[in-house]
Amino acid sequence: MLLIGNGRLITRGEHNRLIENGCVAADGSVIAAVGTTDELRRHWPGAQFIDAHGGMILPGLINAHNHIYSAFSRGIAINGYNPHNFLDILDGMWWTIDRNLLLEDTRYSALATYIDCVKCGVTTVFDHHASFGEIPGSLFAIADAASEIGVRTCLCYEVSDRDGEEKMRQAVRENADFIAHCKKDTTGMVRGMMGMHASFTLSDATLALCREHTPSDIGFHIHVAEGMADVYDSLKKYGKRVINRLYDNDILGEKTITGHCIHINGIEMDILKETNTMVVHNPESNMGNAVGCPPTMEMIHRGLLVGLGTDGYTNDMYESMKAANCLHKHNLCDPTAAWGEVPYMLFEVNPAIGARYFDKKLGVLEEGAAADIIVTDYDPLTPLTADNINGHTLFGMSGRQTVTTVIDGKVRMQDRELVDIDEKKILAEARAHAQAMWNRINSR
Repeated sequence: MLLIGNGRLITRGEHNRLIENGCVAADGSVIAAVGTTDELRRHWPGAQFIDAHGGMILPGLINAHNHIYSAFSRGIAINGYNPHNFLDILDGMWWTIDRNLLLEDTRYSALATYIDCVKCGVTTVFDHHASFGEIPGSLFAIADAASEIGVRTCLCYEVSDRDGEEKMRQAVRENADFIAHCKKDTTGMVRGMMGMHASFTLSDATLALCREHTPSDIGFHIHVAEGMADVYDSLKKYGKRVINRLYDNDILGEKTITGHCIHINGIEMDILKETNTMVVHNPESNMGNAVGCPPTMEMIHRGLLVGLGTDGYTNDMYESMKAANCLHKHNLCDPTAAWGEVPYMLFEVNPAIGARYFDKKLGVLEEGAAADIIVTDYDPLTPLTADNINGHTLFGMSGRQTVTTVIDGKVRMQDRELVDIDEKKILAEARAHAQAMWNRINSR
């Protein structure tokens, strides 16, 4: 039995509560009880105890859309790279990187990213991977890294026609093999999806092949209308908008994640709602790529399930939350926008997305939920209640305030010290692999 107490505990979930001098008890991989520190220590006097030292005790965070492979882009300089639009960014930066990623590069980018997630209080990650330099085994390498660091993760490989039919088929097979592997998993910590890049790099034949190799209880993870080029391509080649095309190819549904959805209209929103398809908003990436601001507030008001991701831009979900809050106020010229919607995305929708792939309840501290628990050193300078916690989160909290991270009942970081993880060695290896990849790119 593990107790984490002596802090201000926020349960989140349907019955969100603040418990002063709160404590959570983890029995193996699930939460056994939530209460005050005194009562739980009396009930389990011999339990291991982690002292929150008056900090915040919170549920672990969920990132609903990440790109682990982008980790090696930090600080990169690519000869001749001078993008003028989104397609230039894709081809000149991201597709150039993924074409040069080898299996060990993928492994170390994953190890480094999952370490960063632990240090930011992120306990579950939905990742969308691409490494066309070496496809076979890449999802398994990421899964091994997730297991080593201890993060719960749902993975897929980005199928695309952009590098030819052979690479496309390898990508489909990697997804199919990994999905089959996850079906046999008994840890509950790893899941698979059928990943796809975007409509404009996927033919109808490729969509059909993906559908053929995807079990009925598994969905797709795909970028949708991130740039206008995706919309124009679909209209020109198929005479329909992107969401309509995906619907006609049986890609949408309650197990499918559509990333971005920036340039979609009301009819497409209706289709997403009727098919119960998940949407993930990635505000910093959208601003950084200058692709526009999605109608996220309208989607939420229409009842769509819209979560929050980072698209590889950061591993700090609070950072993404703050960016989304400002973006939609600015875009709508409405200072009242996004106050409720953005926290709803992170703290309610992301756990709902997680529930579609993982058996344990995520994102809440309550009996029977996953023992994913974080402690931060946030000490509020104004009164804190269950009703105003979102205001404190927006204006006072960051992922880097995380001091202790417990995932699936296992302590992965305590008092800012990683447990059984040699961070210095991993980062040294990651730097060496990144440099080698940079050299390959610039020696072309």
